[in-house]
Amino acid sequence: MRKPALSAAALVVVLLAVTACGSGDAGTSSQAESTTGPTAAAPTRSASRQLTADEAFQALSGQVASAELSGVVTEDNDPNHLLGRPHQYTSKVTFTDSRIDVDDVVDAEAGSVGLGGAIEVFATAADSRARADYIQSVTKGLPALAEYDFVSGTVLIRVSRYLPPTQAADYKAAAATLG
Repeated sequence: MRKPALSAAALVVVLLAVTACGSGDAGTSSQAESTTGPTAAAPTRSASRQLTADEAFQALSGQVASAELSGVVTEDNDPNHLLGRPHQYTSKVTFTDSRIDVDDVVDAEAGSVGLGGAIEVFATAADSRARADYIQSVTKGLPALAEYDFVSGTVLIRVSRYLPPTQAADYKAAAATLG
């Protein structure tokens, strides 16, 4: 009986250590993201600074005039089935960019990143970074699936590959202001 109890206790210690590391990582990405500790600052931090995907889009669209909200992802319409699941996004929106010629887009379905992009917001900066790293690793050898990914704290901005780098840089600059 002691062996399972020790394993459960060890798991709790590991989870607390991982959570503490995640909060520390968020503090290194931006001065506005800094926290004093995982237990004391987390509730205040979430209540006062964590953006939703819609709020992040509103801030972004103020800087990238060609971006227009195209959809809000819910549990019922999430094509990836990730919304609200452990370590996945807590909110997501999709947007179009008027500088993209829809006739050039291979996957021109509503909500496609190819038409403009998506904003995914996570509970932790580590989760948003992990998602960006995963997307980049999957698309690395598949140019048809490539995209630009910009992480700012808990926010991941995914941008269409159909934009040239100079135009995608507008989203990178906007992402830098979110943290």
